[in-house]
Amino acid sequence: MKNHLIVITGASSGFGAEMAKTFNVAGNPLLLLGRRPEKIEALPLNFENVMVRSVDVTDKAAFQAAIDDAQAAYGPVDLLVNNAGVMLLGNVLKQDPAEWQTMLDTNVMGVLNGMQIVLPQMTERQGGTVINISSLAGKKTFVNHAAYVASKFGVHGLSETVREEVSRHNVRVAMVAPGAAETELLTHVTDDGALKDYGAWKQTMGGLTLDPKHVAEAVAFIYNMPQEVNVREIDIAATRQDS
Repeated sequence: MKNHLIVITGASSGFGAEMAKTFNVAGNPLLLLGRRPEKIEALPLNFENVMVRSVDVTDKAAFQAAIDDAQAAYGPVDLLVNNAGVMLLGNVLKQDPAEWQTMLDTNVMGVLNGMQIVLPQMTERQGGTVINISSLAGKKTFVNHAAYVASKFGVHGLSETVREEVSRHNVRVAMVAPGAAETELLTHVTDDGALKDYGAWKQTMGGLTLDPKHVAEAVAFIYNMPQEVNVREIDIAATRQDS
């Protein structure tokens, strides 16, 4: 599989950066997308077969153009990891609706954009994989997460729907749903009370949540299965996480 192109969104930090390292070591050509390309370029990678583009996944035209460039250089996308996401905690009674829209646009529309770009060629050639990074918040509720939960329940629903639609074409759609993890997701939260509550909850886990490298390992596990095998979903969290 070393010659097959892999596209990772949200590759500048967290899960995406760890996936970039994992697949770079495996020898895959990569298209790494993010809004902060300088952070991607600072990762410890061999950039010989790596293309980096500044792309916001809500901009479908820019998303398409970057993938077109990578496919011209490396051949068809064999794996798309829709990893880009935003988590803005807040209580629905007072949260700015603009934050709801930001999460829905990135977490849902961004995923749909990526799938619509790559799935036509995958179904035509009867092969390929899309892995959507969801969350345990796509399976259960969390206080101060209403709009985020809505977006991730959406990811779960759309992923399973599209999986059914493309399965007859030997194309895989799968999900990885992490729990709380050591990423930069919290850095954009504007609700101090929600942040305080999250910090207290984190302390019940010993102050350390899931290492993002294990999410990258889960993604690689799904992808490295034979094409005729689809591990449809992996839920992964720190052992001490109670919810």
